[in-house]
Amino acid sequence: MNHYEILFIVHPDQSDQVPPLVEKYKGMLTQNGGTVHREEDWGRRKLAYPINKVHKGHYVLLNVECDAAEVDEMAEAFRFNDAILRHMVVRKEKAETEPTQIYKSLKEKDKGGGERGPSERSQGSEDKAEAPAEPSEPEESAEATETE
Repeated sequence: MNHYEILFIVHPDQSDQVPPLVEKYKGMLTQNGGTVHREEDWGRRKLAYPINKVHKGHYVLLNVECDAAEVDEMAEAFRFNDAILRHMVVRKEKAETEPTQIYKSLKEKDKGGGERGPSERSQGSEDKAEAPAEPSEPEESAEATETE
């Protein structure tokens, strides 16, 4: 079996139909022994460019391990489903199980961490202040060895 990363964008008017759609497609992929390693619902996001005069879409990412026949069957189902604006299937070398950076940032916003607190702001400014100082330290140590 092969590993695949599947991303599809659902029409924003059909956002309430996303969970049943995901279950339907997961069922197609797992019916012959396939497994879902990662499932992420990124929610409604702005599209990079309008598709059929639509500016937002509901993004869903699946990482699965299954046969090529199941992926082909699902891609065919995507083509005939008007709710799917775009889809992309990429074959991977190994299973991806860790959350993506997009999903992590969405979870932080849900927890209320969307805006950084004062302590995080000060840490960020300290990192920037330390960055120029680090390259000068090795130069100083090099000069010290030359003078000795």
